[in-house]
Amino acid sequence: MFGLFQLLSENPLVFVLVVLALVLSITIHEFAHAYVATKLGDNTAKDLGRVSLNPLAHLDPIGTLMLVFVGFGWGKPVPFNPYALKNPKVDSALISVAGPISNFILAIILAVIAKFVNPDGIFFAFIYLTIFYNLILGIFNLIPLHPLDGFKVVYGILPQNLAWQWQQTEQYGIYVLMLLVLTRSTGAFITPLIKFSMSLLGLS
Repeated sequence: MFGLFQLLSENPLVFVLVVLALVLSITIHEFAHAYVATKLGDNTAKDLGRVSLNPLAHLDPIGTLMLVFVGFGWGKPVPFNPYALKNPKVDSALISVAGPISNFILAIILAVIAKFVNPDGIFFAFIYLTIFYNLILGIFNLIPLHPLDGFKVVYGILPQNLAWQWQQTEQYGIYVLMLLVLTRSTGAFITPLIKFSMSLLGLS
């Protein structure tokens, strides 16, 4: 992705639309984690004020700075207590997958709205960007590497013996992820998926 700080000097309006789209995407993602965790019996996120659509509850200071200067950022992780869940293994996976699913649902809803909006207007541009970044956030977070959501999703669906072995790889996930991001290798499989998804939504 491009650096948003550079975009600010080139096109301030697009910069604002991109930042708003990213903030909305991250907020929805983190809210979904908190909401599902609360519904499954763990009030950790609720007690911290994370079951909220207020972006300030979910934005991480460093992640936000990275968002502006690099074009890649993240929100504040939503904490949950697995011991408060009835089925910690499966429920943890449900909490984790809730974030990406919320991004996909929002993308679909906005794609429907886009059909009734002037394609040459600012509102359409905002909708398009929001769909684009929701797809990126949803797909990226399903990569099965710690600390991304995909790691816990895989853990939750594996049989117990394989899940234990899978959990042993957790400590290496962040290093593999950093390598993939720094070498831009994630784009090799994310970009085709984004293009395919946008095409399905009628926005290619």
